[in-house]
Amino acid sequence: MSTTLEPETTHDPIAQLRMTMCATRLSFTWLGVRKSLSAEQTATAADQFEAEAKFVSARKKLLDTNHPKFKAVTAIKGKIQQYWKSLTLPYPEPGVRLIKHVDLEVFQKQMERFQRELSQAVKELEEHFEELKRAAKNRLGQLFNAMDYPAFLTSEFQVFWDFPSVEPPDYLRRLNPELYERECRRVADRFDQAVELAETAFIEEFHKLLTHLTDRLSGNQDGKPKVFRDSAVDNLREFFQRFKKLNLRSNEELDTVIHEAEC
Repeated sequence: MSTTLEPETTHDPIAQLRMTMCATRLSFTWLGVRKSLSAEQTATAADQFEAEAKFVSARKKLLDTNHPKFKAVTAIKGKIQQYWKSLTLPYPEPGVRLIKHVDLEVFQKQMERFQRELSQAVKELEEHFEELKRAAKNRLGQLFNAMDYPAFLTSEFQVFWDFPSVEPPDYLRRLNPELYERECRRVADRFDQAVELAETAFIEEFHKLLTHLTDRLSGNQDGKPKVFRDSAVDNLREFFQRFKKLNLRSNEELDTVIHEAEC
């Protein structure tokens, strides 16, 4: 009796990427705290140095960004960006990264929590807004202009996220098959680039972590022992976990090196 052997399946990281992940996009509305001087003000500043105004540029700082409440708002933005990157892989389109389908629900809930946290922090900053403007008026002198400041801060600090489609629209197949095929090839190229970007990102992060760890373990600095913190090892552990979760197994050598380092 003859037995039909099933063909051996080959691992295709590009196909895996397209089947298991989708695009997610992160953006912010953020109050600008620096503003260019007017032409007249720039000319006045240039005169102080006997310079031509067209070769001089100057800006003023509208608010004290070191105020604790302002720093609290900025810190949340940093947390959001870090979280988004920790759960996703790069994609060759600005502001877009790839997230696993299985992570969508937890991502959505966490982003909603971040959104509420940001709103609360902005509300607390709003309570000090007049104080910050008075301080700016004292520091800026004649450069102060009340029109540079919004009436309220509520809509000046916001986070947005969505899930844009990066696949060719199906209606294009019916309307223009040739264009649809061209778009399919373009998207395939994009995902091919995404695999390369993921490999590069892992390699660069791993190298950075190892360099830092090696530096902490290597002797003294200015005659004093270097400080070795647990966070250096914790960061490496977090990297290993993220690599296991997001690794596309597209680079056997990279897989081996990281596996050996973890062991």
